Amino acid sequence: NQFFQTLVHLLKGNIGTGLLGLPLAVKNAGIVVGPISLLIMGIIAVHCMDILVKCSHHLSTKKPFMDYGDAMQYGLEVGPIPFLRRHSIWGRWIVDLFLIITQLGFCCVYFVFLTDNVKQVVQAANGTTTNCNYNETVVLSPTFDSRLYMLCFLPFITLLVFIRNLKYLAPWSLAANVAMLISLIMIYQYIVRGIHYPVTLPYEASFKTYPLFFGTAIFAFEGIGVVLPLENKMQKPRSFRTVLFLGMIIVTVLYISLGTIGYLQFGDNIGASITLNLPNCWLYQAVKLLYSFGIFITYAVQFYVPAEILVPLAVSRVSERWMLAVDLLCRTGLVILTCLLAILIPELDLVISLVGSISSSALALILPPILEIFAFYSDGLPWWAIAKNIIISIIGFVGFVTGTYVSIQEIVLRNSIKNTLNFTASGIL
Repeated sequence: NQFFQTLVHLLKGNIGTGLLGLPLAVKNAGIVVGPISLLIMGIIAVHCMDILVKCSHHLSTKKPFMDYGDAMQYGLEVGPIPFLRRHSIWGRWIVDLFLIITQLGFCCVYFVFLTDNVKQVVQAANGTTTNCNYNETVVLSPTFDSRLYMLCFLPFITLLVFIRNLKYLAPWSLAANVAMLISLIMIYQYIVRGIHYPVTLPYEASFKTYPLFFGTAIFAFEGIGVVLPLENKMQKPRSFRTVLFLGMIIVTVLYISLGTIGYLQFGDNIGASITLNLPNCWLYQAVKLLYSFGIFITYAVQFYVPAEILVPLAVSRVSERWMLAVDLLCRTGLVILTCLLAILIPELDLVISLVGSISSSALALILPPILEIFAFYSDGLPWWAIAKNIIISIIGFVGFVTGTYVSIQEIVLRNSIKNTLNFTASGIL
């Protein structure tokens, strides 16, 4: 029954907070352009995952079980450029760097997600009723600034990442999966019920917001880091492609449906995470808290990847009696770093888009096609395959540049608006 286990892990590796941000992403692209773009992006992302698996098989004479960094390193070793053959270790470093940025980026997003959802539940706590009709407005009671919430989560998350063995996290991870699954079913049944016809939403959004769509979509599809570790664990790795295609078809259908229906249901009011649009009654407050619990545990799972790369580097430099202390210090430092970044940019949609544009696009779109050109260089790739790979890498690169630029621009803009509002508010007081 390994097939089913691997499928569950693959789904878990892809479905996180990115999914809940997709309705806003569809708004940034348009009700017609958004779903079509998501489909195209899904196809390209799966194709790139498949390329990675194919290259790892092709290079497996060098090392039987590879991760992404190994594949990149050995791919450069057999490639056409002598300089890169000599410095093939750079391939591994580049992949590791982007993996660290991506995973720590996910962790920043989790801080903002937890804060936004828990804060909303606390604000509405006094007025929360059992009546789930959406048109009832709940009077929100004032509460602390979001950033104070993040500081409240900090000690708990730090203690969580002190669990250094994934084995002990497994039962919690299972509980997190169940919590997120129940939440998703509840979200789905809510948004399917009251879509307003006729649909008056724009078919395509302005060109300026499309890069934000790209960042969020590629953030959601960025499960490429889990592909090779999962394949290595299978007894029959050849059947992994079936798991990959089946899993990613499920993911793509889920993404397009939630993104489209979510935008149809809430229109221009759609929040950075669809959970923020759910009514403030006890049932849906529970849904927000359940998903938040799932994300809290997932933090430790995502954190495991950068910790595995960075912590040994620090630990190897000290004597044995200091090893545990340095290990825990490094983990604490990394958690504080993600918390500080979240405090600096407490805008969920923009953090997702920024992380997606910077690192997910590199790992999911730019690097795999380049790897294929290098890995199969000596066998001679047909010209159309080379052309296709160059086009995919260029799409990734354009998304990387425009997405990063627009996200940063929006972050600066929103901060200046906030500061102006705070300034006028303090002026009035």
